[in-house]
Amino acid sequence: MFNFDQLRTQISRRYFFGQSATGLGAAALGSVLNPQLFGATPNANDGPGALPALHHAPKAKRVIWLFMADGPSQLDMWDYKPGLKDWFDKDLPESVRNGQRITTMTSGQARFPIAPSVFNFSQHGQNGAWVSELLPHMAGVVDDIAIVKSMHTEAINHDPAITFITTGSEIPGRPSLGAWLSYGIGSPNQDLPSFVVLISRIATGSQTQALFSRLWGSGFLPTKHAGVSLRSSGDPVLYLSNPPGVNAQVRRQMLDGLVELNQERLGTVGDPEISARIAQYEMAFRMQTSVPELVNINDEPKHVLDMYGPEVTQPGSFAYNCLLARRMAERGVRFTQVFLRGWDHHGGLPGSIRQLTKAADQPCAALIKDLKQRGMLDDTLVVWGGEFGRTVYSQGTLTKENYGRDHHPRCFTMWFAGGGTKPGITYGETDDFSYNVTQNPVHVHDLNATLLHLLGINHEKLTYRFQGRDFRLTDVEGNVIKDLLT
Repeated sequence: MFNFDQLRTQISRRYFFGQSATGLGAAALGSVLNPQLFGATPNANDGPGALPALHHAPKAKRVIWLFMADGPSQLDMWDYKPGLKDWFDKDLPESVRNGQRITTMTSGQARFPIAPSVFNFSQHGQNGAWVSELLPHMAGVVDDIAIVKSMHTEAINHDPAITFITTGSEIPGRPSLGAWLSYGIGSPNQDLPSFVVLISRIATGSQTQALFSRLWGSGFLPTKHAGVSLRSSGDPVLYLSNPPGVNAQVRRQMLDGLVELNQERLGTVGDPEISARIAQYEMAFRMQTSVPELVNINDEPKHVLDMYGPEVTQPGSFAYNCLLARRMAERGVRFTQVFLRGWDHHGGLPGSIRQLTKAADQPCAALIKDLKQRGMLDDTLVVWGGEFGRTVYSQGTLTKENYGRDHHPRCFTMWFAGGGTKPGITYGETDDFSYNVTQNPVHVHDLNATLLHLLGINHEKLTYRFQGRDFRLTDVEGNVIKDLLT
């Protein structure tokens, strides 16, 4: 009797590609060397991605995420709680905590004494948003941002929390947001990666967690969609410069020969990673010209450099990286993620956060102003925030002038500017202790669903089949927060 299942199992993946790989190899190579040959209709989207067309009209064309890694304290910058002054060194009421889990770092404390912020707050902008004295420059642009105080997440420790917000899963191995965008809608600039990562220099004395490349990795997507991390010293990308005796013409000849070898191998085994490797070699060749021009800020006017602050000319500083992010946005880079670490203030918070906000406040505000004066803020989405917030109770010794705060996933603050988000609003509320969300909660999946929506993507329809199921950035959850949209 004819057994279809038995026949199907005999036709292996390798056998199939071996019979049809010549055509697949030619098509793959052609799509790499001239993506427009295989593009959809001209008005589908502005980059050669997997989506033939956007799901709806986008408000944003690109994203700059200013990622404050290690969990910045919402209580000391954005979430003003004046009533806490009367609660100094009193125990957090059990009715507020309500049995919620805490980290092992404070689980052994006999008490959970409340630490009011030592910093003064004042109202700014047309809607009177409360902003800490730590952020005088951001206070000046508060009418251009949407402050969301009701963010919440599921993870309580750094690694799963930062993995969750960047990839949509606490388990490592999923594609990052930037990789999803590169895969889905590509980039209008063929001379720079669609996804670039900038890791800022750590402030002296800061306590910080490690960053892993998987946070901007491609997961199970083709590797060409992974973020490219630029270095702050030497060549921005390793081996960007040609070695002595090798000029651009020789390099081009070498790559042409390598393409032929890879094409032959692709035709033999049909492995799509080979076409990804071909694309990466071609991108690397083009980056030898585009990246040095990108990082050379000598053509920036003095008034622009002054706007970003005194550290802007120091490669690796947060100010320098914010300026590079604007230059990338000008050149069509789809997703730029600027990391600033050091917000893990388990102790000595007042002194440490002063250092960090001094480095971060002016460049953040300058980026908004710079984009706005160039007419780019309307279609550039700027995101600020970290993986979670900090607790109202003190970790370790508490005095009137000094305290620390533990990790807090139940509520934290992020802000957004441009790209179709409403300016000058404050969204969401927390209780009197900045411990629980009381109004308009925004989950991490909601955040990612909203970001994709602003870029013209229905988060439920950008999927990739892997190991027998369709995956997406927001897993099986996520709602677009329409109240944040213009």
